[in-house]
Amino acid sequence: MFMTNMGTLSRPVAGLGRVVNLMQRGLASLERLQRLFAARPVIAPPASRTSLSKRLMSQIRFQDVSVCRNGVDALRSIDLMIPAGSRTAIVGHTGAGKSTLAQLIPRLIDPSSGCVTLDGIDLRSVAPRDLRGQIGFVPQETFLFSATLAENIAWGAPQATDTEIRRAAEAAGLADDIANFPNGYATMVGERGVLLSGGQKQRVAIARAIVRNPRILVFDDALSSVDSVTEQRILDHLDSVLTRSTTILITHRLSSIRRADRILVLDRGEIAESGTHEELIACAGAYWRLWQQHRLEETLEAV
Repeated sequence: MFMTNMGTLSRPVAGLGRVVNLMQRGLASLERLQRLFAARPVIAPPASRTSLSKRLMSQIRFQDVSVCRNGVDALRSIDLMIPAGSRTAIVGHTGAGKSTLAQLIPRLIDPSSGCVTLDGIDLRSVAPRDLRGQIGFVPQETFLFSATLAENIAWGAPQATDTEIRRAAEAAGLADDIANFPNGYATMVGERGVLLSGGQKQRVAIARAIVRNPRILVFDDALSSVDSVTEQRILDHLDSVLTRSTTILITHRLSSIRRADRILVLDRGEIAESGTHEELIACAGAYWRLWQQHRLEETLEAV
């Protein structure tokens, strides 16, 4: 009889332990969610907003811009004007400040001093949502959702048609890869695009940026996961798109920027040199040294 009663009581007691365990885990998860819901964006909409003109020319200007991070100057006194419709390339060694400069354009960060303007309008007076709606930004690290290829390309442009999605994929050099997938544009890419290669993920991000037909395109080393031949082919496909936008191209591969209207060489947060490819090669300065290093790396890759 005693053993029967013990058996009857053991199951509810074990169930109580499981319930207590679930409650503790749930409370921990709830605390994390509450912290997330209570968080406020660092880049908040201004109290008095300035509307961007529908006839946006997309001229970008940096006026005495400095950015300080953790007591270190990432950028120092940058004075720069990027004409509307131009193609500007930014190069330099790791840590030179290239990505920091790119992040200022869509207001992912704000300058510590100075200001960045778009057609003469201080970006801090524009609502981030309005500003970013005019910009296609392709970061180094691509984030893809567990959805289809078509849905990932159209993320941020829900009104995009199937034809526009396909054109964007073709411009990004992704159409041939998609044609080899069993389900084509309906292929599920998995969490964070786990089923795609690094180069394919970057090209999905490029297609996602251009399907919105932005006035400004920023490529932050967006082709680092593809070889130089594929990179050149993608840039050739993008030529018609780039002519309609103000383009900022950050890359470590110098062969892809020879056709840029202007090349900036950043060194320790400052603009060390500026000019066309031919002008900078003739100067035999920092860009010339980077170019010699690049040619050596290409020779070693070919061996």
